[in-house]
Amino acid sequence: MKKILIAIIAIVITFNSFACPICGCGGGNLYMGLMPDFKRQFIGFRYNYSEYHTQLANDITQHSNNYYNSIDLWGGYNINRKLRVMAFVPYYTNKQIDDDGTTNTKGLGDISVMAQYNIWQSITPLNNNKAIKQQLWIGGGLKVPTGTFAIGDTSIADINAQIGTGSTDFILNGQYNLQYGRFGVNANANYKMNTENTDKYQYGNKFSSNLLAFYHLGNGHLAISPNVGLGYEETSANKLQREKIQYTGSHLVTAIAGVELNYKAIGFGVNVQLPTSQDFAEGQTELRMKAMAHLSYSF
Repeated sequence: MKKILIAIIAIVITFNSFACPICGCGGGNLYMGLMPDFKRQFIGFRYNYSEYHTQLANDITQHSNNYYNSIDLWGGYNINRKLRVMAFVPYYTNKQIDDDGTTNTKGLGDISVMAQYNIWQSITPLNNNKAIKQQLWIGGGLKVPTGTFAIGDTSIADINAQIGTGSTDFILNGQYNLQYGRFGVNANANYKMNTENTDKYQYGNKFSSNLLAFYHLGNGHLAISPNVGLGYEETSANKLQREKIQYTGSHLVTAIAGVELNYKAIGFGVNVQLPTSQDFAEGQTELRMKAMAHLSYSF
């Protein structure tokens, strides 16, 4: 049973950010929700959850429920008005319940470091005393193999429950932000390029994008920002010894809804992502839901 569950995507981290509470996203589980509102730096914790169900088409007795949890220590630092850096240190607790029993894995995952550069921004005043604000960021980074990865000599272990990928991977991203008064829109795209690890296993490259809208409520120290949008992910097939592995590679469209609260230097946010279209393992695996929550302190 474990051999056929390789269609589920291993969790890795990427990011996008903006210096006011504009939406960002991340990858494996690429969506991150709205970023903390930080002028100089922030530090905090983030929790990600995803749930999948697998059932073989030719044998309904072969099934599995997979639960992926990660708690990240994360932080960001604005070097200047144009350049920022961020880092993510994840800890995973994964659970798989199938016809063979229950399997639990946990441990430190792969650490990611990122940088973004503001290549363009503009403010266009309007006659109603409001303005249209726009920003365009590009960035990139590395995910380093600090998490554990191991497969057997003759068979593939449950690739999706691995704590790490065993490879050094490269991330590119771009983000466009538009804000008019209290209303804002964020569009971003990410591409993660995975390399082959020492076990000759290579996770498929992933492209992800999303479009999110938010409305900023509140004044003074308290701000509330509900947000909704759509996410899209496309993942290439995994490879072992440079040969494509059956039932890997996927596409996914999700509907996203969340809310962010900021009180002085403290930020808190939650969101839920539900699939509207998906294809994992030729229909044998399905995502049931994703969710995220974060708590941060800016200073």
